[in-house]
Amino acid sequence: MNEIMIPGSMGDIYGILQLPKAEGPVPLVILSHGFGGTHDGNRDYADYFLDKGFAAYSFDFCGGGSGSKSAGTMLEMSVLTEARDLIAIIDHFRTDDRFDRIFLWGASQGGFVSSWVAARRPEDVKAMVLEFPAFVLQDDARRRANPDGSFPETETVMGTCIGRIYSEDAVSFDIYDVIGGYTGDVLILHGDEDGIVPLRYSQRAVEVYTSAELVVMPGQNHGFTGQARAEAMERATSFFRAHVFGDGRAPGCIRERAGT
Repeated sequence: MNEIMIPGSMGDIYGILQLPKAEGPVPLVILSHGFGGTHDGNRDYADYFLDKGFAAYSFDFCGGGSGSKSAGTMLEMSVLTEARDLIAIIDHFRTDDRFDRIFLWGASQGGFVSSWVAARRPEDVKAMVLEFPAFVLQDDARRRANPDGSFPETETVMGTCIGRIYSEDAVSFDIYDVIGGYTGDVLILHGDEDGIVPLRYSQRAVEVYTSAELVVMPGQNHGFTGQARAEAMERATSFFRAHVFGDGRAPGCIRERAGT
């Protein structure tokens, strides 16, 4: 386990690189956390991927959370600053001979950011898993706007103080106009009782993607727990393994199915 610092949008990005015991290059999974989080929230996923033969890089977005070990503060953070961080990470690893391909895994806002980056850098992303991606955040930002469309210097979102840049960047584009630029395979996992990001946002996303599968996780809210979390890890791993040891699967023919 190696601590890796990569120059990002506000300074250094802190992350942990885990490497399996293997000869020759291995696939790398880059894990992106959600709003206000840190890499610690994804460590069980990173450990699981490592156990299955993948390298894993879990990191803190600059200004991504109050416990972040990366530079910056949440007053400076937005989905576009986080996108710049993720692009910097891809650029850091994409020519590294230890890795033969890059996969993205992102949860909530990390899923939103991963989807934006994959569309901008499709040649660098072999496949992608999104868990309850926060495609709702643009509508949420619009609802917080002043009558003239402007935003206050600071505002509180989910109990956290953020800066004006967050909402301004969020409404500066339509994510559904962007994500179709990624034509690789995408797996989306989303709970049918998600009270933060309604399921319909992921249902719309699979209609935009060229090749996407939506697995609905019964009884799950915004974040998977218990057996559902274990199932999500296994589904993500199986999906990635199909793109290493097989031809990958073309999930576009399965637009939605329920979890088990």
